[in-house]
Amino acid sequence: MSDQGALTDEAIAALRRRIGVATPHPQPPWYREPGTDAFRHVAEAFGDDNPLWCDPDYGAGTVWGEPIASPNMNGGDTLIGENEITQLDPDTKALLKGDPLKGAHAYYAGSHREWWRPVRPGMRITRRNALVGVHDKASEFAQRSVHEWTAEVFAAADHVLSAQYRLMIRTDRAKVESTSDSGKYRDVEIRPYTGDELARIDDEYAAEPARRRGGEPRYWEDVDEGEAIGPLVKGPLRVTDMIVWHTGMGMGLYGVKALRLAHQQRQRTPGFFRPDDLNIPDVHQRVHWDPEWARRAGNPAIYDYGRMRETWLVHLCTDWMGDDGWLAALDVEFRRFNYVGDTHWMHGRIVRKYLADGERPAVDLEAWGENQRGETTCPGHATILLPSREHGPVRLPEPPDGAATCEQALTALVARFAAMDHAETAPTGGAPTA
Repeated sequence: MSDQGALTDEAIAALRRRIGVATPHPQPPWYREPGTDAFRHVAEAFGDDNPLWCDPDYGAGTVWGEPIASPNMNGGDTLIGENEITQLDPDTKALLKGDPLKGAHAYYAGSHREWWRPVRPGMRITRRNALVGVHDKASEFAQRSVHEWTAEVFAAADHVLSAQYRLMIRTDRAKVESTSDSGKYRDVEIRPYTGDELARIDDEYAAEPARRRGGEPRYWEDVDEGEAIGPLVKGPLRVTDMIVWHTGMGMGLYGVKALRLAHQQRQRTPGFFRPDDLNIPDVHQRVHWDPEWARRAGNPAIYDYGRMRETWLVHLCTDWMGDDGWLAALDVEFRRFNYVGDTHWMHGRIVRKYLADGERPAVDLEAWGENQRGETTCPGHATILLPSREHGPVRLPEPPDGAATCEQALTALVARFAAMDHAETAPTGGAPTA
């Protein structure tokens, strides 16, 4: 590593040469042709039994005319989407080989999602993935950092469905280690709950179905800026919740396998494994279900995946907006850990009421999750389209530049991220990034 560390001008320029170059996603979709069972499994994985995605007969009586999937299933890591790009030519392989910022620390800092059309039963969905933005940032914490944005775009037939943008923040490892405290989480207190505390949580859970808007339209005219949304309770988090999460959501980007398939995975990616107390190789992901492994990683307890809390914020929004609304966008930053034993209260507040594109009744929300210690761990923002007495039912948003294919959408997103290269804004220009 040079005196400048891994984040040199040359390394960043090399990374930027990859912008817009489509590459295969490393894992196949968990659901190749998702139907109503898949819709239910995914929703129940994050504690949502909304009949719009859980009851196959319910959707026929809604504005959608049939069941649709939760926004959480519409895109999102490895849930859906077969690779449109399956082979790379030699020059592209050479361009994408290795990590130009090798030696730099990387952490998953945030996610931003947009939805343009619903996922309906039996759709054959494709996806395209590419680096879309490399933003060179000055950082008080590590002097220099790079915000590395990748996009995953999903389409079915002749229309695009959604996109997810993943923010990885890259910093020089030596500078981070010299300025950080390896014991920063040592003083986190996770204490037993009193009977009264558990009773309060139980009361919130019991009231949740009645608070879900469901088939009663929430008209735009009836909403005011400053109005509170929620809270929606999630917790206390258990290891069991992590297991149920994986049954519905799959094993994510790592594609953790069992038995002989795990052996094959270890041959391909030996660095992802390390021996347990019996000298048996296991995946680093075990920190999410083994307390000792979590402690060795510097945490006081097992902790969740950031995307779990993203799904909770989506749940907050969809319960509030009702069947006739449309969640158009949501972003979230992952600022603190969520430990087994923690309880989160998901909150929202309407900060803007307006006509999007001059014609679509919309509201913007601040949304966040707060744990029982009063810490905000996952601040975010959302845009919701609502039906209107004056303007009529929701009209779904247009993809960037009117894109009808994943390739067209990625091209438009590369241009969007280039425009925001030096701006302190999220991909849609609305919310500050991590």
